[in-house]
Amino acid sequence: MDYDTLLQFATELGYQLQLCGAEIYRIEESVRRVLSAYGASTGEVFAIPNCLIVSVNHPDGRPLTRIRRVGSHGTDIYRLEALNDLSRTICAQVPPLPEAIARLEAICQTQISYSFSFQLFCYFFATLAFCLFFGGTWLDALASGICGVVAGLCLIFLGRVGTNLIFKTFVGGLFSALTAFALSALGFGQNYDVIIIGALMSLVPGIAFTNAMRDIITGDMITGISKTAEAVFVGVFIALSTAAALWIARLLGVV
Repeated sequence: MDYDTLLQFATELGYQLQLCGAEIYRIEESVRRVLSAYGASTGEVFAIPNCLIVSVNHPDGRPLTRIRRVGSHGTDIYRLEALNDLSRTICAQVPPLPEAIARLEAICQTQISYSFSFQLFCYFFATLAFCLFFGGTWLDALASGICGVVAGLCLIFLGRVGTNLIFKTFVGGLFSALTAFALSALGFGQNYDVIIIGALMSLVPGIAFTNAMRDIITGDMITGISKTAEAVFVGVFIALSTAAALWIARLLGVV
């Protein structure tokens, strides 16, 4: 067994799982089981949101370690399911290592992307539905959908230039709230507060906070606390963006 190649493969598998938004316990367990399946029972894995460390002892006693820095990432359920299936197949059948590497490379090259127009439609429909859920009228819901599209445009374009999550959230919340005030002033919508709430729901870090609580429950305190802090900061900047928009609207005499 080429332990260097095995270590590189296992680390890449864990890295791809992290990029897909997998839970920390899933990443560590998957990599550990893959190492064990190929005979490296001494493998150790440590993962936090932005770093992955995998170590294994060579039969001659040499410790081998790889570290991968994990950058900004989101959630890709399709790829996550494929990677999870690969790790289970490896543990059950233990295919030759080159075959497993080829399957991993094939999964990494497969990417499902949605068109720009479809993404904006999702922002529109989701924020429209949230506005109705919070008691808005149909006119409010349409206005909230337009505000959701504005927020989506901000997130998509700022994401393409590599802007961090906090700044994207602030800009998206600011412009969507300003759009809500403008539409209300023009008579397109009656309750700007409900319109804004519906639009801002597209920015709320619900998945991040849920995963943070799961990590804390499973004992991954460092990861859980860091993800909780990130979710809280995002929520704070959503509030600040709305407050800034309200301040600007009052200066302009819109509200």
